[in-house]
Amino acid sequence: MTNKPTLRPGNRTPVSGQYPVVGPRGGETGQEVTSVEGRPLPPTPKPGQGYGKPDVTRHKK
Repeated sequence: MTNKPTLRPGNRTPVSGQYPVVGPRGGETGQEVTSVEGRPLPPTPKPGQGYGKPDVTRHKK
């Protein structure tokens, strides 16, 4: 299953969760990062990579 990058490093995180790192063509890398809503996404390990759809963190507000 391909998961095209929907977010780039430096973009603001829309919702808190674990974001998979995906290659330029959408291939899975097996890595993921945890990011908090409103914070910028961290740099990816290699150029051209981005972030796919998140596994949303569930928490009480």
